[in-house]
Amino acid sequence: MTHRLKQLRVSMAEQQIDFIALGPGSHLAWLLDVRPHGDERPLLLCITQQFAGFLMPALEADSARQQTDLPFFTWSDGEGPASAFSTLLQSAGALDARRIVLDETMRADFAGMVQDALPDAQRQFGESTVGALRMRKDASEFAVLKKNALSADTAMQAAWSVMQPGMSENDVATVVRASFKEQSVQPLFTIVGAGANGAYPHHHTGDTPLREGDAVVMDIGGGFGGYSSDITRMAIMGSAPEGYAEIHDIVEAAVQAALTAARPGVKAQTVDDAARSVITDAGYGEYFVHRTGHGMGVEVHEPPYITSASSTGLQEGMVFSIEPGIYLPGRFGIRLEDIVILRNDGPEVLSELPRSAFTVTC
Repeated sequence: MTHRLKQLRVSMAEQQIDFIALGPGSHLAWLLDVRPHGDERPLLLCITQQFAGFLMPALEADSARQQTDLPFFTWSDGEGPASAFSTLLQSAGALDARRIVLDETMRADFAGMVQDALPDAQRQFGESTVGALRMRKDASEFAVLKKNALSADTAMQAAWSVMQPGMSENDVATVVRASFKEQSVQPLFTIVGAGANGAYPHHHTGDTPLREGDAVVMDIGGGFGGYSSDITRMAIMGSAPEGYAEIHDIVEAAVQAALTAARPGVKAQTVDDAARSVITDAGYGEYFVHRTGHGMGVEVHEPPYITSASSTGLQEGMVFSIEPGIYLPGRFGIRLEDIVILRNDGPEVLSELPRSAFTVTC
């Protein structure tokens, strides 16, 4: 992952950043493919133009050494981290740092320790450096994301092949998880919302039985190779509920509008507006209650966020969801979600499953 560290240093130079501190988490995993155990003990990767090294609890050092050959500045529970961190800052030449970046996901006490040590430095968060680099996926990342998407296609189809009235939402979720595991993919989430439960966008899958005439929202994801999948499709138990076809067509039109709007150089809010306008113009704007999409990579939800408030400029290589929905309380909900990678001429959908509803024979 040394090429990513080089990219980060170019970004630091462009923005006149003197020092970056990252805690255990997604930024560190993306940058170096290092995933140390994180707890209350301060553990930081510290970076300047000429230095990269870890403040490392002695308890974690032997295990972490298997993942990286960067220098460790270790400390024990008995002595605390202060002396080791002071030595690290001196070795990094960072004591006179004027502008620093803190990992926005690190523990507040870790961030406080850095700021106490560098009280005169201007502080910003990682979105303009590590975060900005993470948003644009390279070919190797795309390959893993594509594999994840296809594994989710398989898991969705596995559930469809056995669904029948009388099964519970949990029964369906169990089939999805089993399919992921058979593919050596870690199940991450399975939202199965039958009938009126589908009107809750983040329904907690439970023991509600599937009944003939139900529309079933199925939002699933699994993890492989440090990346994830995320897809939502609809299943119909026999005959669709009244009004379903009209609403499905509206949501599909919203997806198509968002796909058409998504181009390099376009602001994220333009894509959200495109999808939202279709639903609003059809008279269902109040029932589209969430953003149009979110970025995906090391985390299932990460920048860019496709919202009406986001001025982020979309760039080639960004990966994000397009997932408009309409949720009718007490009746049903419809969400259609695909993950796309933005190419020079527009978005490429990772899934190979059609967005039409799957009809279960009852």
